[in-house]
Amino acid sequence: MSDHSTPRHAEFVKALTLTDATMLVAGSMIGSGIFIVSADISRTLGSPGWLLLAWVVTGIVTVLGALAFGELAAMYPRAGGMYTFLREAMGPLMGFLYGWTLFIVIQTGTIAAVAVGFGKFLGVLFPAVTADRWALAVDIKTGGTTLELGLSWQRVAALISVWVLTWVNLRGVKEGKWVQTVLTFLKTASLAALILLALSLGRNADAIAANFGAGNFWGGTPDFAGLLVVTFGSALVGSLFSADSWHAPTFAAAEVQDPARNLPRALLIGTVMVTGLYVLANLAYLVVLPLHGAADGATIMARGIDHATQDRVATAVMESIFGPSGALIMAGAIIVSTIGCNNGLILSGARVYYAMARDGLFFARAGELSEKGVPAFALVVQSLWTSLLCLSGTYNQLLDYVIFAALIFYALTTVGLFMLRKKKPNEHRPYKAIGYPVLPALYVLAAAGVAVTLLVADKTRVQALSGLVIVLLGVPVYLLWHGGKKTAGAQR
Repeated sequence: MSDHSTPRHAEFVKALTLTDATMLVAGSMIGSGIFIVSADISRTLGSPGWLLLAWVVTGIVTVLGALAFGELAAMYPRAGGMYTFLREAMGPLMGFLYGWTLFIVIQTGTIAAVAVGFGKFLGVLFPAVTADRWALAVDIKTGGTTLELGLSWQRVAALISVWVLTWVNLRGVKEGKWVQTVLTFLKTASLAALILLALSLGRNADAIAANFGAGNFWGGTPDFAGLLVVTFGSALVGSLFSADSWHAPTFAAAEVQDPARNLPRALLIGTVMVTGLYVLANLAYLVVLPLHGAADGATIMARGIDHATQDRVATAVMESIFGPSGALIMAGAIIVSTIGCNNGLILSGARVYYAMARDGLFFARAGELSEKGVPAFALVVQSLWTSLLCLSGTYNQLLDYVIFAALIFYALTTVGLFMLRKKKPNEHRPYKAIGYPVLPALYVLAAAGVAVTLLVADKTRVQALSGLVIVLLGVPVYLLWHGGKKTAGAQR
């Protein structure tokens, strides 16, 4: 058993139903990314066909991951998710490296990026909330990247959103799940409405001809081999980030009712639903706006998808249909979406730090539950570090750091599935991964392949290397924290 002196004041409350867990999957996935990153992907890939393919590939990879993780979630339905899976399969060091990286960049970086996205769209409703108005700013050049450190009104809005949602989750899991379910329903309905409006009222003959006309759909594409290895892989950063955090309910498995049955189902239902919405949303963008435009274009059509104002593609689509009021409506819907996304991320992430603390690998107080049955100290520490990340980079810089580190551990966790099949063949498995071993192996290859691509692509190399350094720094931190003693894990 791990060496704790901190008493456990309460038990987790099993408040999450199948619907709640599914909403946590969908809500954690759908944030601001689907409404923004298609602009950057368009600039990278240069053709409508490759844009759509990027989202299709992202969806397939995500669903493969959900199928594999379902088995692990059913085997270990306790707080911690991937931390627990990696610890059981590869030992406490690997579990710690994931938890360390989750805290330093993956979870907190995602929350920060989505919060910055919240501020970006709040600027549509309130123009004073802009990234260009700074109270304090310092530019730091690293390689070919410039980090903009400081406080803008956009980042102030991001900070406030993080703090308010942390406060909601401090009040209890029932409050957190109620906010999550309601907001996920609203934003899913909003995304579906955007798709229907664009495919019906918003259809633009000029945009359709420009995007789907003879030679245009795959036009502007570099040679296939080069695209596959470098350009296409690096372009997936945005779409993979937009589909990330699909495994969020596994972090809070101790609060899911009948987790062995409901967690695998929630992972599959949620990822398939969101994948379908994402592909249709990009199809909707392409029937309303041309892919190619100019940064100095005077109109929405002239700017196109690749040069939408501040990359707000969905807002540009609604504005082209309904005029200025459409942009305001869409911005409001996306603001709701970002709030719902971060609520799920804040709720789930703190459970990992709780599990680490119970194993003696994080601040001891993070292993306590408040009288509300939530890891209050873990929630507060998470919000403080996230706040610092909000001040450290733009939306695209943050997601570049996040996705590389996440992909490494997705691949390793799925490798852990194979290891556990060999190490614990008689372990009770309420659910077995569909298509094992072929589909999980394909997922490992896909996740690892994209991660390697990010290391060699000029656009993402600096951030990917930084992510790798962060992971490796966890080794000496583990040795210091661990104190040279073997951790058995209090939860086992």
